[in-house]
Amino acid sequence: MADNKIQMPGMFGGLMRHDEEYKSKFMISPTAVIVFVVAIIVLVFALRIFLPVSG
Repeated sequence: MADNKIQMPGMFGGLMRHDEEYKSKFMISPTAVIVFVVAIIVLVFALRIFLPVSG
């Protein structure tokens, strides 16, 4: 007779609660991330307008 056993991953079946995840020493809010991304995009466009690369 075949030994067909289903094995689940250990510890909660791969699911974690939010509090059990890795915690960083510094936290950045989602709003700050969006502001940084938009600022970088504006900076890139401004540099392309004011400092065009000839080539």
